[in-house]
Amino acid sequence: MEFIFLIAILVFSVVFHEVSHGVVANSLGDTTAKDAGRLTLNPLPHLDPLGSIIVPVFLILMNQIAGGGIIFGWAKPVPVNPQYLKDKRFGEAKVSLAGPASNFALALVFGLALRFLPIGEMYPSLAVIFQSIVYINLLLAAFNLLPIPPLDGSHILFSLLPRSMYRVKTFLQRYGIMLLFALIFFFFDFISLFVDLVFRLIVGV
Repeated sequence: MEFIFLIAILVFSVVFHEVSHGVVANSLGDTTAKDAGRLTLNPLPHLDPLGSIIVPVFLILMNQIAGGGIIFGWAKPVPVNPQYLKDKRFGEAKVSLAGPASNFALALVFGLALRFLPIGEMYPSLAVIFQSIVYINLLLAAFNLLPIPPLDGSHILFSLLPRSMYRVKTFLQRYGIMLLFALIFFFFDFISLFVDLVFRLIVGV
């Protein structure tokens, strides 16, 4: 049951993340995601067979065996056309920030519920689910804010970089995937430490 709940939480979290991109893009004048039927919390239009099912299932199974490790996944990115955005300067950054912000908002809501409501005493199993929601969403938010392509943080960075620093953008676009894998395998513990700290600040335990 724990395995099923973890998969369900991860899938819902990445879907909520992608829908948030589309909602903000739509509010800024880009209806591409809406026209594609992607402004829905129904997971089916968003699921990526590899990122939403195969990779998360494999990682969770490995975590069950090893007693800890990396858990992440992704959904199909919602289509966004920056040309339609009303805010030409910061529109793309706003759309990119919407995904991590939505994950942090979910973590905050469920984390504060754990902190201030007697959920742990009355419903211990529900408290475990809430804790998983908080942790997974904090992890998704922190991870996606890293300024490495194709993560959301790179789009935010590129929107803010002056044109004179185009070489930074070119370098990150060229070597982003390699940098991302290096980060996952060699520096993921630092991200986990940060997530643990924020988790404790929100939940209080």
